[in-house]
Amino acid sequence: MTRIDFHSNVPDKIAYTCRLTRKARVAGSRLVLLVNDRQELMTLDQALWTFSEQEFLPHVTAGDPLAAQTPVILTDRDDAELPHYHVLVNLTASTPAHFARFERMIEIISSDETEKAAGRERFRFYKQRGYPLTHFEADKA
Repeated sequence: MTRIDFHSNVPDKIAYTCRLTRKARVAGSRLVLLVNDRQELMTLDQALWTFSEQEFLPHVTAGDPLAAQTPVILTDRDDAELPHYHVLVNLTASTPAHFARFERMIEIISSDETEKAAGRERFRFYKQRGYPLTHFEADKA
């Protein structure tokens, strides 16, 4: 069963996701980063290249010929063809259609009230279905 972690009250989702990705990669995890749209995908792609001068986080978009060999996959499509199902990082305001394929999912929730409300709804949805849940507040982590 997919383990689900909520990270809420995140002031900058892109920077937070870069740090989270770095931490997960150090632990040997393979990730899929699901974003809202093409613009957010491009912003995250650029941030992963530039957020740290001394580190490299190898990543490609879903469907890239190198996706199977690359530990971090970016996509803005919930139905994308993916090479692995280890960790899904959801930056969208919706429940990903195929989240249960993943060993773990991390929900990133900003401090925006609309996004918090959507996050609470997803939390209830997962809880009602018996998924193991944890919650971290970004400003307290």
